Amino acid sequence: MQDWDAVVIGGGPAGLMAAGEVARQGHRVLLVEAKPSPARKFLMAGKSGLNLTKDEPFEDLLAQYGDSAVWLAPMIKAFDAAAVQDWARGLGQELFTGSTGRVFPTVMKGSPLLRAWLQDLDTHRVTRQLGWRWTGWQQDGQLLFGTAAGPEVVTSRATILALGGASWARLGSDGAWAALLASRGVALAPFQPSNAALSVAWSDHMTPHFGAALKAVAWQAGALQARGEATLSQRGLEGGGLYTLTPALREGQPLFVDLSPDLNEGDLARRLAKPRGKTSWSNHMRRTLKLATVKMALLQEFGRPLPQDSESLARLIKHLPVRHAGLRPMDEAISTAGGVRRDALDDGLMLKAIPGTFCAGEMLDWDAPTGGYLLTACFATGRWAGQAAARYLASSATR
Repeated sequence: MQDWDAVVIGGGPAGLMAAGEVARQGHRVLLVEAKPSPARKFLMAGKSGLNLTKDEPFEDLLAQYGDSAVWLAPMIKAFDAAAVQDWARGLGQELFTGSTGRVFPTVMKGSPLLRAWLQDLDTHRVTRQLGWRWTGWQQDGQLLFGTAAGPEVVTSRATILALGGASWARLGSDGAWAALLASRGVALAPFQPSNAALSVAWSDHMTPHFGAALKAVAWQAGALQARGEATLSQRGLEGGGLYTLTPALREGQPLFVDLSPDLNEGDLARRLAKPRGKTSWSNHMRRTLKLATVKMALLQEFGRPLPQDSESLARLIKHLPVRHAGLRPMDEAISTAGGVRRDALDDGLMLKAIPGTFCAGEMLDWDAPTGGYLLTACFATGRWAGQAAARYLASSATR
């Protein structure tokens, strides 16, 4: 049996951040990860460029967290976009800010940052235990883990859970922890996909366009609007332009795309009204509106039969309904909403039902779009929970 001041369960960004905060206060910390290596989802996200945060005014940053903004505000204010950048530079990482404000490591991947981060935790004597899966508690509150060598029992004065959401199970976030917390009376919100692709049953004529990117388009679902690209795939549509609309799409709001967002309906109608002679509508649109081939294909897919008057056709181009079969399965989503509810926690992210146990990261019930917002909140809540756990340990030592 092992005895520790604090055990952090989950080796993703929130868990790593929490472990460092507790260890810096001189406490003995064990970091446990079920997979053979830590931060697998973090590394996967960094394959196409690790978007650490969004460099923008705090009010704009916070607004991206929707209904959770009030709850997360003090945590993100204490570790905002500027603080994230200072932290990464402190680990020896060079950063750059793109034209949209997104912040990336210059090397455009997560592995160098992760190596430096783990080395920093080693410096503060954080012990890592890999390949251990948390299975709950013994009756006396000791932590139980399943390992290749058999069950392990660990005693801890404080526990920080950073177990992720319920997407990308192959990388470690399977949501299995929810049943363990529910059995102890912890209030949970159901998991839901977030930043998710759409399933579309394409007709055969769309096959040549799989892999093509829809650029310079705008999307709308309910009250939510977004401008950004999406990619056609055999299974449907995916991309940052759509991901911000997930909350509305989860509610069943219809989806529309504006294929020409830089021109208003009147401008389009006037261009379409120009004499076309014997030219087909399709060629006329290509010539007068400069619509890309993939946009023309999408218009035919969802708009046939096309209106034969310029006003109606312009209206359709600006507000084309996208028929789809709903969001892709939750495990394919970039992130999930749902998890441990705000009213289950105190201001330090400690579970009211389980004193001495704290939660952080995506397992908390908050939601945000991609673009650096997910990682920023994971960093911030991990740091917040780690600091609260260190205070809890300090106060318990004086009792």
